[in-house]
Amino acid sequence: MGLEDLSHNFLTGQLEELVKWARRSSVWPATFGLACCAIEMMAAGAADFDLARFGMEVFRASPRQADLMIVAGRVSQKMSPVLRQVYDQMMEPKWVISMGVCASTGGMFNNYAIVQGVDQIVPVDVYAPGCPPNPQTLMHSILTLHEKIRTGEITRRRAEGRGAGIHLDEEGAPTPGWVQPLARPVHVATPK
Repeated sequence: MGLEDLSHNFLTGQLEELVKWARRSSVWPATFGLACCAIEMMAAGAADFDLARFGMEVFRASPRQADLMIVAGRVSQKMSPVLRQVYDQMMEPKWVISMGVCASTGGMFNNYAIVQGVDQIVPVDVYAPGCPPNPQTLMHSILTLHEKIRTGEITRRRAEGRGAGIHLDEEGAPTPGWVQPLARPVHVATPK
């Protein structure tokens, strides 16, 4: 008795593939729009580009309801602990897209006030290049993340634990040079 004897209304498949399909079909983004890239991110959610076809029509205001953080724009040193706190409040599994050159490398702001890459604070899964990247580039980054979710193992934890570590002194304040870099593979979404 094999699968041929089952009725046609019975669906078979691996549970892992079903979980991956559900995860990539319902990625709920938490916005972290900090500069001009946030305008392009808002445009991607509008009717012209329609993120609803990917199950992402509502940007969540609460990090506890989101599993994707889109960091859009430059991150200041003052904002970096807030970004890390929002990331820590998100439930596992969670992903991060670094949108724009300012979020990815600091961009033209090579000074002490701007973090030179958000990957020093949170682990980044996909980089969206551009200044600012247009909505099509963000959508390509989202599709790159969907492919990463589809081909990833659901039981595998992130390398290096839960991302960049924050080192605190005796009073609980971040120590100078508190960001430790991550050693994990990342994907750069380049439009074809």
